[in-house]
Amino acid sequence: MTHPNPFGPKGWTPERVGDLTGKNIVITGANAGAGYEATRIFLSKGASVVMLNRSAPKSEAAIATLKQEFGTQADVRFIPMDLADLASVRAAADQVLAKVPQIDVLIENAAIAQVATQQFTRDGFESQLGTNHYGHFLLTRLLFDRLVDSHARIVVVGSNGHKMGLKRVQFEDMNFDGNYNPHITYCHSKFVQMMFAYELERRIAKAGIPVSIHVCHPGAARTTLSKEEANRMTKFLFILLSPLAQSAERGAWPEVLCATEENLKPAAYYGPTKRAEMVGPVGESKLEKSVLDPVQAVQLWELSETETGTSWAIQKQETVA
Repeated sequence: MTHPNPFGPKGWTPERVGDLTGKNIVITGANAGAGYEATRIFLSKGASVVMLNRSAPKSEAAIATLKQEFGTQADVRFIPMDLADLASVRAAADQVLAKVPQIDVLIENAAIAQVATQQFTRDGFESQLGTNHYGHFLLTRLLFDRLVDSHARIVVVGSNGHKMGLKRVQFEDMNFDGNYNPHITYCHSKFVQMMFAYELERRIAKAGIPVSIHVCHPGAARTTLSKEEANRMTKFLFILLSPLAQSAERGAWPEVLCATEENLKPAAYYGPTKRAEMVGPVGESKLEKSVLDPVQAVQLWELSETETGTSWAIQKQETVA
């Protein structure tokens, strides 16, 4: 079923974004690609941006370039964080809580993809699952009270890969010891990340908490996502197909939409809508319904708590008369 584009035939564009002065946006993986381009849009509208990135040199270079474009008064900062290291995530969350009294938007943009051979995070997770899901799960948990106090938005950057691969959570072998495949394992990590997002949305709604969560995807964008860890064949295909992809800036539009647009639908999925939803006008995309399975989602939530060494019970807020 094709959804009529709620933003008209040309789709959503950054022209719809109003003044963001006074808004604090925290974004993972923002020193290159779509995250960097999203940061550019936010700064152009007056927002303050805190980047959570793995590489200090790349972050410093990105900030220098942004200040050249927007002026030295541009409020953009960097806190080091490696999503593949839960101790690093905890340290970064501590810094965010100490330095950012209000978080209006948390964007979970960072990801790794198409890792050529099975690799593991510092904590022993398959690298794509550990980075794309467990790291973000823990970060969201650690910042959640601040997000609630700020009446924040959480934006999860998913992938159309969730419609491919297994289309379920491989609970019996989360590290893919028996069937590792760069593409299928990446698709699994994004399926899991998105399933968590929709389960979080359900729990927030049930508790009546003033936080919203939205899920999007960049489509096919010319970023570094599939360049750094992929095997030679994947890198070759990326180069071959690159002329058919859209720019990293266009790839950033869906996450900016989810960070700023009012009246977004629950359990929705936003991104490009043409050519198998790889490019074209940004609007509501098709969602693989299995990612909304509440039974798997509860099991995943409990597993994620165990694996990240945290507990996360979202309690209904009491109303004050």
